[in-house]
Parts: sequence; C-alpha cells; structure tokens
Amino acid sequence: MLAYNFGPHHPMNPARLALTARLAREVGLLDLPTVSVVPPFVAADAELATVHSPAYIAGVRAVSADPDTARPEFGLGTADTPGFAGMHEASARLVGGSLAAADAVVAGTALHAVNFGGGMHHAARSAASGFCIYNDAAACIQRLLDSGVARVLYLDVDAHHGDGTQSIFWNEPRVMTISLHETGMSLFPGTGFANETGGPGAEGTAVNVALPTSAGDAAVLRAFHAVVPQLAEVFAPEVIVSQHGCDSHLADPLTNLRLSVDAQHAMMLGARDLAERLCGGRWISTGGGGYNLANVVPRSWSLLIAVAAGAAVGPSTPVPPAWRDYVRERYGSTPPALMGDGADTWWRSWEVGYDPGDDLDRTVMATRRAVFPLHGLDPWFD
Repeated sequence: MLAYNFGPHHPMNPARLALTARLAREVGLLDLPTVSVVPPFVAADAELATVHSPAYIAGVRAVSADPDTARPEFGLGTADTPGFAGMHEASARLVGGSLAAADAVVAGTALHAVNFGGGMHHAARSAASGFCIYNDAAACIQRLLDSGVARVLYLDVDAHHGDGTQSIFWNEPRVMTISLHETGMSLFPGTGFANETGGPGAEGTAVNVALPTSAGDAAVLRAFHAVVPQLAEVFAPEVIVSQHGCDSHLADPLTNLRLSVDAQHAMMLGARDLAERLCGGRWISTGGGGYNLANVVPRSWSLLIAVAAGAAVGPSTPVPPAWRDYVRERYGSTPPALMGDGADTWWRSWEVGYDPGDDLDRTVMATRRAVFPLHGLDPWFD
C-alpha cells in the first residue's frame, strides 16, 4: 500500500500508513485472536469499472505507464494528483483492500473489516480529485450491492466533503451517503451543502452537514447524533461503510475543524454501535484524509482498528514507548503519551433544544429540514 506515493513533498505521505501499522502492532492489536491481517489484491479493470468509466481507467493506466503524460480531462497530472510510475496498480490495490473487506463481510468470515489505507472519497466516476485516483469506498459499496445487499449506509466524517462517493451514488436509492464535513465555504471541494439531497428517484439519500469552519468536538458530536442515528434507523441498512479521515484534528495542517482524537474515536464507536443495532454488526471502515502523519494519523486509525476488534485499547491507553522513540528518532517529533488527547467529549443532545442563534444548530436544522421530511421524519422533533 505504500506504493500509493505522490512524492516526498505531497501531503499524502505513505509513511502515515507505515506508522499506523507499526503502532497497531506495538499496541497489540494485530496479534489479537479476533484479528486477521489480509494482503490487499490489485483490483481488476472489470472491478474498477463497476464505479469508474473505462475511458478513465485507460487514462490512469496511460499516466501510470508514462507519468509525464498529463491528462487534465481526468484530473491527472495536477498538483493534487500528480502522475507517478505504477499509479494504476497502487491505486487499484487500495480498492482491492476494500473489496476484500466487502467479500469477507458478505461471506460471514468477518463481522467488521478495516482498510485504513482506503477512503479515497473524492475520486468520481471519470475523474481524479483531491489526492484520490480510484474510489475504493464506492467500489466496496457496489460490491456489496452486487452481492445481494439491499441497502448500504455510507457514513463519511472526513473534514472534506465525500463528493466523489456522493456523485457515484447520486441516483441510487439503495445507498444513503451521509457526510459531515467542514463547510465548503472554507474548504475543498466547495460542495456538500444541505440542499444536495440526491437525484430523481433517490431523493433524500444524499445527506450533508456543512459544519462551521472551526466547529470543535462538542459541536461535531452534537451534529452527528442529531442527524446520523435518526436517518440510519429509517433507512435500515444491511451494512454500514464508514470513512474515518482524521484530517479533522486540531493539529492537521490542511483543515480547520479542531477535533480531538477522542472525538474521532467517539464517532467510530457511534458507527460501530449503529451497525450492531441495525445491521447485525456488519461494518466496514476505511481511513481517508489525515496529514499530521506522526502525531495524529497513527493514533486515530489504530483506535479505529481497536474499535472494530473490540479491543481494550482506547484514548486513555498509553502509547508504547518503543513507538514514541521510533517517531522521535525518525521524524524529530515527540508523539503524545496517550492514544487520545485527554479531551472532554461531552456534547449537548438535540433534545435539549434548538438555538437559532448558534451556527452549528442552524447547520443541523438546514440538513434536517432538507432531508428528514423525505423520510417521514419531523425536522423539529425526531
């Protein structure tokens, strides 16, 4: 997976994956009897074509073979997604990891699956965008549908709007996409507002919460619990696929949401608990964005593995000294001593009341007004 590499000066540094794997191993997660580590395969063109156009796949292959060949019509060869040798295989391998997760959950050999190298949610049907070449999350969802799953809930809590996944399933009533993200008024890709609700025949299956720019833990958790459980309940998914980009962290260099690892962990628990309640536990999770490669990403995604594995590893768990020493020597930074940030993740329930003078509450109400009535829910009370 480390072959997905745009170069030494690009924010999407593959070292974040290596550091996550090292931390997960040293904290004991990969040795648990409930955990199996499965090598990802390179997805075949036919598998990619379930969510991407053949012309686009051919374009990726062309740039992969000759990285100096820019294909701007496909979003390739740009500053965000520069070409590199082997791009096709590296990108298709990320997809293979999420397809393997879908296959395991459908077969019943796994109840939960994690591909922290995945979550490439900006890739559209015929275009790369935002560091994303192939959309592994979309391919995973389509694999589930093609395997007989009736309804899939896609939950995206990356700081950036999950625009590619939304666009691929815009007209698909069997998929509900819910994205909670920093408002497009202040952050790429500039989309994901409450009035984006799905195409003809799929109205109400695209759900967007455009969070205030520097929302913070309490606001984001309030928004999560004011929108996600209610819609999940009425949609009644058979599998939940969630994207846990951790670029929402207060130390991330590219975003402004100011979340703690503790709040990110709380949303992981929320996704898992919804799967337990609604889907017989069937839950597939991915990584995504996250650009503080040493101090944030490994802790957040190791906690994601811990939540999926049901392990006794949480925000108050000490970070292994050997891992901290490695990061200090290799990267010159001193990671936090705990897996979390010691943050207070209290949030005010929506049932307490709606404050029209609060930016967060206005955002939440805009989403509830746009979508809740399409599912027979009252935006004020449900």
